[in-house]
Amino acid sequence: MTRLARPMAVIASLTVALGLGLGAPAARALDLGFLDPFNLFGPSEEEKAAAELPDPVRYDVTINVSPNEDDLQDTLEAASTLKADEDEPVSGSLGLLAKAKGDRRRLVGTLYENARYDGLVTIRIEGQDIATLAPDATFDTSRPVPVTIDVNPGPLFQVGTVRLDANGVPLDPATYDLTPGSSADSVRILQIENRIVQDLRNEGRPFVAVTRRDIVADSATQRLDIAITLSPGEAIPFGQTFVTGTERMEPGFVAYMTGIRPGETYSPQALEKARERLRKLNVFSTATIREADAQAPDGTLPIQVTVAERPRRVIGAGATFSNTEGAGANAYWEHRNLFGRAESLRIEGSVSRIGANTLSDTGRETDGFDYKASAVFRKPGVLGPDSVYVGSITGLREQPLAYDRQSIAVSNGVEYMIDDQQTVAVSLLAEYETVGTYLGENEFLLASVPFTYTYDGRDNELNPTKGFLAKLYAEPTYEIEDGTPFIKARGDVSAYLSLDERDRFVVAGRVGYGVIAGADLADVPTDRRFFAGGGGSVRGYVFQSIGPYYPPFPLPGTDPDFVNTPTGGLSVFEASAELRFNVTDKIQVVPFVDAGTVGDDFAPDFGNLKIGAGVGARYLTGFGPIRVDVGIPLDPGPRDGSFQIYAGIGQAF
Repeated sequence: MTRLARPMAVIASLTVALGLGLGAPAARALDLGFLDPFNLFGPSEEEKAAAELPDPVRYDVTINVSPNEDDLQDTLEAASTLKADEDEPVSGSLGLLAKAKGDRRRLVGTLYENARYDGLVTIRIEGQDIATLAPDATFDTSRPVPVTIDVNPGPLFQVGTVRLDANGVPLDPATYDLTPGSSADSVRILQIENRIVQDLRNEGRPFVAVTRRDIVADSATQRLDIAITLSPGEAIPFGQTFVTGTERMEPGFVAYMTGIRPGETYSPQALEKARERLRKLNVFSTATIREADAQAPDGTLPIQVTVAERPRRVIGAGATFSNTEGAGANAYWEHRNLFGRAESLRIEGSVSRIGANTLSDTGRETDGFDYKASAVFRKPGVLGPDSVYVGSITGLREQPLAYDRQSIAVSNGVEYMIDDQQTVAVSLLAEYETVGTYLGENEFLLASVPFTYTYDGRDNELNPTKGFLAKLYAEPTYEIEDGTPFIKARGDVSAYLSLDERDRFVVAGRVGYGVIAGADLADVPTDRRFFAGGGGSVRGYVFQSIGPYYPPFPLPGTDPDFVNTPTGGLSVFEASAELRFNVTDKIQVVPFVDAGTVGDDFAPDFGNLKIGAGVGARYLTGFGPIRVDVGIPLDPGPRDGSFQIYAGIGQAF
């Protein structure tokens, strides 16, 4: 039998959020520039600039580097403002002379950056050395003025003797790779000096200062002798934290949430972490934290926090569409600061699967729409500045491929940030639900303790190029109606590797494994079982479509709407691989391969491993990549189409 190609799945979404209390925009003059968006009929930007410039003078510049070693010609041409601005006129002969003198300083600095301390830069205008020209010199501006830059870079210098001293205590230059014979470029020397200062500040010394810097370039030996003397100051404890700029927020709570405790030794890392804590409160549009310029009379160092609060209330709405799942819409209202301590309340509702039965025949027959409503309350600082209490109540009705479900759940828990990379979340969950399958409808009363541990070592949350992300999830559950205990657990690891310095080519991989223990498959509610397939699993396959199917035809006493639908399993395995390469600075192309399988035992059924492949495109923005993926199921099942399209914000994993 030949299977007809299923219609593709198209998933798209749009979300709008509005902050209340925004000011009205100022009045502006009428701008008709939109009538000529590509400036086809107006003057060019260069012509506009020349028209507005008094006494415009054009020039031609030639740069000669001899001997041209280590691609210095290209380096110096890139550093020259005369060369970069050659197409832009200057204002009069004086403007050209001033620009040439500034360029000479810039090129000498570039030679220093390349460890060339005996280099010579000579700039001539109309054949005259600018070093001998009078300030009021004039040139023939009836044609482009000729400018010649001759550079003799001189020999390459290396580091000679090194002496680093902090209040009479010598520092080991080898610690900073500042040994005789090492590179002597000026940028590297300054970076090392900054590292030394930062290391001393990290010891709790906020008033580190470089008191003397003797750097001598010896032409005879082609060595750079370095002597740096620092005044490190004493280690100083934090003092009182002062807060300004609050409106509804309590200043004392803001100081508490910084995590800066009076009496603890000063630390730049503590200040940076305090900034991050305040940012995560989602209450402030700006939050600055800085130490005082001097110690208080008691010897401590006061801290000043200045904040500006965001609008307290925000509303948002969104819409989705899929030609297999139908249309959907959602809306939410959120109060960011209920009682003055950054407590937030978010009320959200959504409706989905509008017109799903009319649009597609890949799914099963369903009855009406899906609904979801929730209220989530968050209170930060319950167990210290790095913790937040989360309480929620959620009611829903959903009809995915494998089951019908109605549920109401109440959850109370705490999220705690162990450090910058590790987070744990523990909650108590009580849920009453009815789940319908081919066997009919069953009621369940569940009590569980979901636990999540996350290690996030990625360099960027939405578009990582290196590092890895690991998640461990476990949920011990007791089904009260039948007295059935079981535990559901899953581990996922994603890794990222950049293949070049500019991160143009990034390899990304993901692997996940889950298992349910303590009960047979028939005793585990269907919605608690493992499924695979869909945009966050194996792309190209319909959501929940991977795994065992049952029954193959209507059986007596079963619901005919669930013929040939997934039953879910006690184990799951998923893996993905992507090559993300940038075509331009904004456009990224991503070929990918996904694989997954579900088993009705502890070990997944690798004999029925499903593979999906495809290609995606990313448009890189400041708030994360906008993603579109086209996935093809290489071994489609009875509920799968010929391909599917997924859209979203952020990388797939």
